Formats: sequence, structure tokens, C-alpha cells
Amino acid sequence: MNRPFFKKIPIQTGTNKLALYGSYDQNIKMIEDAFSVEITARGEEIRVSGVRDQVEQAEGVIVQLMISARGERHFPVEEIHRAIQAVISEGNGEDEALMLLESEKDKIVVSGKRRSIVPKSVAQKRYINHVQAYDVVVGIGPAGTGKTYLAMAMAVSAFLKKEVERIILVRPAVEAGESLGFLPGTLVEKVNPYLRPLYDALYDMMDIDQVTRLLERGDIEIAPLAFMRGRTLNDAFVILDEAQNTTSMQMKMFLTRIGYRSKAVVTGDITQIDLPKAQLSGLVEIQKILEDVRGVQFTYFTAKDVVRHHLVQEIIKAYESYQVQKRDAPQA
Repeated sequence: MNRPFFKKIPIQTGTNKLALYGSYDQNIKMIEDAFSVEITARGEEIRVSGVRDQVEQAEGVIVQLMISARGERHFPVEEIHRAIQAVISEGNGEDEALMLLESEKDKIVVSGKRRSIVPKSVAQKRYINHVQAYDVVVGIGPAGTGKTYLAMAMAVSAFLKKEVERIILVRPAVEAGESLGFLPGTLVEKVNPYLRPLYDALYDMMDIDQVTRLLERGDIEIAPLAFMRGRTLNDAFVILDEAQNTTSMQMKMFLTRIGYRSKAVVTGDITQIDLPKAQLSGLVEIQKILEDVRGVQFTYFTAKDVVRHHLVQEIIKAYESYQVQKRDAPQA
């Protein structure tokens, strides 16, 4: 029989209580319903009562929201749902809460609309720590887990702190082959649609005028992977996005461009490879080639780290389950 259990959670300094509780305490009610606990707020602490495991999971969600509720913020219902699902799938609320309580020191300071960005999961926190500590970091996982967004935030922060002189953002264009000739328009017009997600992330962190000025000066460069050939990238923060669509030679070419005082982050989803079936992805291959190379660190994300609509998590899980069933099914 489960014994009654309660826990007191101190409200962190700077937490916007209205954002944390939600309009008419709707956030608190969602957490109560999800974990069958009772939550009461008293002064500068929140008390959670119920079965121990569920209390600790509820604590994990509350801590995540508390970290994010800095200044004037409103949490969409989807974000509350995502936080709940992340803790449920992890099944480790108390440990996750303790790790995320330390996330304040991991916050990434950027300019523009967002003053700072903090990790929303243990995997994101680990990823940030890896980027801080290693010269080459490879982030592998499903879409929507923050791989590129957090790397971009780290790049912007490093540039603003003058740790690097420029930011270079790279993507393979048009399913890795970079066959742009058949598309209408100038080279810039052909390439831009494939680089648009990188621009969008930049505009979310910096003012449009500032981004435009930095692009014109060459302090920020956004280019297809083919443009990196023959270059040496010194004093730069370099991000290779959608790396699952690089060939073996393209990946080697990119990694050997890294120069002095530079940092490189490679991101991709190995379940969404657009290369011809006979061609091995450079991102898949480097997991074996670089696994013992000092200074290179791999970070892996799963469906529970998705920070988009909660259905994205369920869709990814459904695909993973289908692939397992397909692989294990007896051959006709």
C-alpha cells in the first residue's frame, strides 16, 4: 500500500507566479489531474501531496515551469502538456527536477526578443554542457528536440561575448546532392528556401536589422555545404544542420575545415535521410569513425525531448514502433 507523501518546493527567485500557476490556476490543475496529486501554494513554496512517485513526477514538471517562468511569460496549454509528457516518459521526475534546478547557470544569453534561453529537458541541458566543453559536438535525434535552435543560441551568445569573430551556418541543399542548376532564379534565390529555417532561428534571437547588418558585414554567413570546400574556418562558431543528408565525403570535407579557436556543432535526424538508398549518410558513419576521438562528443535526443506540439512526440513514437514491427516481422 502506498503511504501518503508530501513535498515542499521552494519557489525560485524571479519566478512569475501568475505564469507558473496559469489563469485561474489552470496549470496547477493540469498537473494535479496528470499525476493524481494535490497542489497548494503557500507564500514562497508549493506543497505537493499524494503517492511518492507521482509527487516526485509532479515536482519535475513544476520545476521545469518555474525555470521558464522568468519575467512576464504565459505558458500555452501545449507547453504544460509537453512538460508533463516528458516527465511521464522519463519516469524520473525527482532526479530530472534536481538537474533542471541547476539550469539557471546553463542559460544562454541572447539579444532581441528572448533575453535568455534555458534547457527544457535533461538531454538539452547535457547538450549545452557538451557544446561548452568540446570543440566538436554532434547532436542526433528527432525533429523538434531543439538541436539546431540551442546550437544557434550558443553561437549567438559566443559571438556577442566576442568568444568568436563570426557565425557560419551550413546546410546541404536539395537532398544532399546540392543540384541547384535546374531551379529557376539566381543562386541566392535557389539556395534561400533550403536555408530558411536557419534565418528563422536567427530572427527569433536577434533583431532583424541587427541580423541584416551582420549578414552584410560577413559576421554571420549562411551557405550551402558545397561553399565550404577549400576554406579554413578560424575564430568561428560553425553549425552544420540537416547533416543526415551529407555524404561521407561531404562530412569529411566539413569536419576538416575547422580551424583555430573554432567550435563546430553538427545536427541531424538519422531517421529522415534523403540520400539514395545505396549511399551511406555521413552522419551515420561518423558515429563509428569518431567515437574514440578526444574532443568530439555525441549527444542523443529521443521523442521525449520534443518541444513542439505534443502530437509530434506521439507521431515519432508511432513511427519508431512501426519500424521495429517491420524489422521483426517474418519475411514472406
